[in-house]
Formats: sequence, C-alpha cells, structure tokens
Amino acid sequence: MNDHQEQQSEEEGEEMEMTQLGVSRSFKHPLRCKWTMWFFKIEPNLPWEDCQKEVTSFNTVEDFWSLYNHIEPPSRLKPGRDYSLFKEGIKPMWEDERNCKGGRWLVTINKQQRSTELEILWLEILMLMIGENFEDHNEEICGAVVNIRNKGDKIGVWTANSKNKCGILKIG
Repeated sequence: MNDHQEQQSEEEGEEMEMTQLGVSRSFKHPLRCKWTMWFFKIEPNLPWEDCQKEVTSFNTVEDFWSLYNHIEPPSRLKPGRDYSLFKEGIKPMWEDERNCKGGRWLVTINKQQRSTELEILWLEILMLMIGENFEDHNEEICGAVVNIRNKGDKIGVWTANSKNKCGILKIG
C-alpha cells in the first residue's frame, strides 16, 4: 500500500468512526434565531428606504463567521454607510412594526476611536445578540446598527418594547 492509499484508508476509518458516534463533519451549530445583515449607503437621489439593502441571512454560528470574515470591517466603511444586523423579518427602520414601540441603547464613538474601539464593540454586541446573552430579555432585542459618520460613529441596540423597563435596563 502506498502513502496516499494508507492516508485515504485512515481517513475513511476516522469518517466511519465519527459516523458510528453520530457525528458529522458537516454539522453546523444552529442559532435560535435567523439573522439578516443589511447595508446602508446614502444616495442623495433615492428615498432613504431604497438605500437600505439586504445582504444575506444566516442561522448558524459558522455562517455568521463566514459573513463577518468576508465583509469590510465597520472602521473601513466610508462615512454615510451603515451595517445593521436584525432578526429575520425585522427591517432596520423605525417604521417596522417590531421596532416602532421600542427604543435603542446608543454608544457614541469619536472618530479617533474608530480604528481601535469600534471593531471590538460592534463584534461584542453582535456576539451578545446572536448568542442570546441577554438572560430573560432576548425577545426584546430587534437588532443593532453601526453608523459611520464624519463627526463620529454610533452603535445602537434596538429593542422591541420601551415599556418593558426592567428588560430594557438589563439589556443596557
């Protein structure tokens, strides 16, 4: 048996062993919610709503990382552009019925912090949302937006019900 055949035989043995254990190499780690990434770019001749573009949706940890690792980081976006990540079916606009009774927590970041703090905060918020780490208040989360502007950047976490004071305070 040559080296290639020996390696192939070992791989087949490992694959059969994993199958017997009920483990698949193609297994992905599901998220409880499906999430949609949006991109916003100001176009002076278009209505605001038409400047908002749906990028993709995902519902596994692996698909989140695939998306995150293949888009420009927020700090490299030009001013006037946003990323939004919202639960599937919720648009990143106040007019959406799931947002209109809610509110948002807002973090303002001066542009000198763009290259250091923005990336870290944005990723931490995304991880908190998709990992549902808001204890008993995950249902209050609609999504988050990172706004890149000339004067400074903002990250907002949008919530569903501004009257749920306890949940809102726990999230913030």
